Amino acid sequence: MAAEPHPSSRLSPRRIPALAALSCALVLSACSSDPRQGYSFNSSFSSDVKTVHVALFDNPTFQRGIEVELTDAVIKEIQSNTPWKVTDSSVADTTLSGRITAATMNRLSSNRDSGLSQEIAFAITLDFDFKDARTGKPLVSRRAFTASETFVPTKPVGERLEVGQHATVQQMARDIVSELRSSW
Repeated sequence: MAAEPHPSSRLSPRRIPALAALSCALVLSACSSDPRQGYSFNSSFSSDVKTVHVALFDNPTFQRGIEVELTDAVIKEIQSNTPWKVTDSSVADTTLSGRITAATMNRLSSNRDSGLSQEIAFAITLDFDFKDARTGKPLVSRRAFTASETFVPTKPVGERLEVGQHATVQQMARDIVSELRSSW
């Protein structure tokens, strides 16, 4: 016959709320109001910035149109994932500008029978600056910032170049906006 547990070792209904409150207090005490000092519920984006102007990216490469697509993707990323509002340069607190320095395709694999490319990486490299428009002080400045994505142009998939280009632009926009976060 198995011995029954001592009555004081069981979890009584009166102890459940106290245990829940203690657990919440422990979890919340692990969070910090300063993101550099631990977990935080505060935004990691600068609170003194309310508006941003995104200038059309300069594009001296032969891949025409990606500057428009990238600018549009960055604007949408800022609008959906930051507390900032995208505005005209005359009223913006900050300005984001950049220059696409390279747009390349690199063969990752090829068919051993035909020699045709099976998987290609489309890469975009750019320089960008995020400046305080009120003071002219650079907040974030990156050089040779690169993003790449792959696409499969061969059958049966048969993806077009635009698939790889679009995926790379979207990844670059996410990466740029991530770089605009406050310093950790």
